[in-house]
Amino acid sequence: MTDTYEPRLRSEMRIARGALDRLREDLFHDAFAFRPLPPLAADHRLVRLLPRRAARYTRWFPHAALAAFTGLVMLATFARESGLFGMVEALLVGVPMLMTLFRPVGAWWLSAGALLFAGTLGGAFDRSPATLFCHLFVMMVVTLRTRPRVAAEMWLLTGAAGVFIGVFLQAFRPYYYSFSSEMFQMMLLSGVLLFAVAAVRGLRETKQQVAVQVAVTEVERSRRTVLEERTTIARELHDVVAHHMSVVAIQAEAAPYRVQDTPPELAAAFQTIRENAVAALTELRRVLGVVRSENPDAFADPEAPQPTLEALPGLIENVRSAGLSVEHVTTGAVRPLPQGVELSAYRIVQEALSNVLRHAPGAEARVEVSYVLGGLGLRVVNGAPNRLAKPSPGAGHGVLGMRERVAMLSGGMTAEATDEGGYEVAVFLPVAPGEQTSAGEAAA
Repeated sequence: MTDTYEPRLRSEMRIARGALDRLREDLFHDAFAFRPLPPLAADHRLVRLLPRRAARYTRWFPHAALAAFTGLVMLATFARESGLFGMVEALLVGVPMLMTLFRPVGAWWLSAGALLFAGTLGGAFDRSPATLFCHLFVMMVVTLRTRPRVAAEMWLLTGAAGVFIGVFLQAFRPYYYSFSSEMFQMMLLSGVLLFAVAAVRGLRETKQQVAVQVAVTEVERSRRTVLEERTTIARELHDVVAHHMSVVAIQAEAAPYRVQDTPPELAAAFQTIRENAVAALTELRRVLGVVRSENPDAFADPEAPQPTLEALPGLIENVRSAGLSVEHVTTGAVRPLPQGVELSAYRIVQEALSNVLRHAPGAEARVEVSYVLGGLGLRVVNGAPNRLAKPSPGAGHGVLGMRERVAMLSGGMTAEATDEGGYEVAVFLPVAPGEQTSAGEAAA
């Protein structure tokens, strides 16, 4: 039995210590800090209904209404209790009410002090309920300006103060019985009102959060629609423009063979037409990749050249510095390839290594780049992770993006799990001999 009692006691002690820490943070730490009540928002319904000249002053309507109400309460208190006592009680009522505009928690402390002062000296509650009303009003305003937890803490401390006065000081003041009775009534009434105020405030905040969420959802829906339209435009451009440019390149290449004794000038012109068509196809594929992406290379220098396979060692070094063990192997005769092929190959390796970092922490990776006849082969494979991967919001589009890049170049790609518990991405990007030669001549 002792074995179960001690852990339960420690748990209860932790709960009590946490409650005391929250109470100290809410009501004691920086209790008199300056927290002014902000004016109404420019899009508030009351501000929008009035003319522009009057709207500037309407934003301060809550401040003016509270100050006017405080003035009326002070005048009524002074008229009921004239003389020095009426002036003191008017100040005890008015100062905390005005302070709720600038220092809400400090205003509650002043109001609680005024409540204790009026209850212990002079029998104030027998003659005027203004101090009780003031304290209730201050608690309601503070509840509107702070979290609901503060309302519960204020209510409990007020009740504790009433119990202290009613129990421990009753022997010295015969009218404390009346005070205790009024305190009980005020605690019951204030509990109901504070709950209602907190519920209204919670409902208002919930409506604001729902409005914000609806706005965010609308933005995401618009963004998704834009991306879908971009993908549709990219597909149509590829189907139409790429087809015609391919026909131009083929006809320009075949035209010299259809005419006997073709003049050298005409053959050179057809060769220039074909080279320009091939270069246009390469640039078209690159531009379509940009159109399909919402914000490609957002952190890259806009004037910097697009990365190629020559920048692959730097990428692998950056990944190694992030903690991933990567082996880099290049086979075949290294040669310049079309810009679209090299850019896509670089991006595919980049995305594959990012997926390893994100989904296979602690695994080892291997990057193979193979220059083969007729194209370029890529293989990125990783082993099994040695720990659980952290949640990655927004993941799931990397493989889709790689497939889109490969499809634009009419290549092939496989992405699947390995028997060892890892993952493998294998890609082949075809390169026609004419494109290869053209890229080599451009590099030369």
